[in-house]
Amino acid sequence: MTTSSTFNAADGDGYEIQMGRWSRRLAEPFLDFVGTADDDSILDVGCGTGCLASALLQRCQPKELRGIDFSPAYIAYAINRNFDPRVSYEVGDACKLAFPSNTFDRVLSLLMLHFVPRTDEAIAEMRRVARPGAVVAAAVWDARGGFVANRIFFDTAAALDPKATERRARNYTRPMTRPGELADAWRAAGLSEVSESVLSIRMEFASFEDYWAPYVGRDGPGAEYVGALSGADKGRLRDAVRAAYIDGEPDGPRSYAALAWAVKGIAPG
Repeated sequence: MTTSSTFNAADGDGYEIQMGRWSRRLAEPFLDFVGTADDDSILDVGCGTGCLASALLQRCQPKELRGIDFSPAYIAYAINRNFDPRVSYEVGDACKLAFPSNTFDRVLSLLMLHFVPRTDEAIAEMRRVARPGAVVAAAVWDARGGFVANRIFFDTAAALDPKATERRARNYTRPMTRPGELADAWRAAGLSEVSESVLSIRMEFASFEDYWAPYVGRDGPGAEYVGALSGADKGRLRDAVRAAYIDGEPDGPRSYAALAWAVKGIAPG
């Protein structure tokens, strides 16, 4: 059976370096788009290390906030850093949510759906557990057209290694990352009042070492690729990516635009 997640998940601290810092930043425009309200029961599908939950607690007073993620390591990280009794985290499968139907006032997913091969099942489950009139919303990276920091790495890798070309193509064509794909999926799932948006943040790196650090970890598709290389090939790739990062100037801070597709709809009933 196909796994419900293709994301290489190993360690909560590793995820924070690889994506958590950017998830926290993206959570702000995502919640601007989605909206919040006090006393909601909220489900965060693919909660990772708890980035979206933290942003929600800064904006509203939920009745309860449940987070599920496929990775036990990320759930353990989130649990160890949660001190709010309204918030709980558990390991779970987005394609088979362990909640009764019509349970939540908001069902949200941030940077998760593009790593779910059976995306239609996950979206159907998000709709199922949403109460009639509930908001169901998600956001994913525009990996091909709007994720500069990621393209620097994969485009450079593909120029050096034919095997990386396949990985690059896989990374740029993940589910729900094409224009209009999220909105089409929301309508196909029977959600109403569907609207979509493009969210924009910037990713700031202090230096090349700050940029490169996630790729020598164990979390995410880039680190998965680097980890499979020989020592010599890893060094060759590092030098080439460093040249792309430096880009004719001294090493130091860089700022790259990052765009995400977002969608929201209303559960019928």
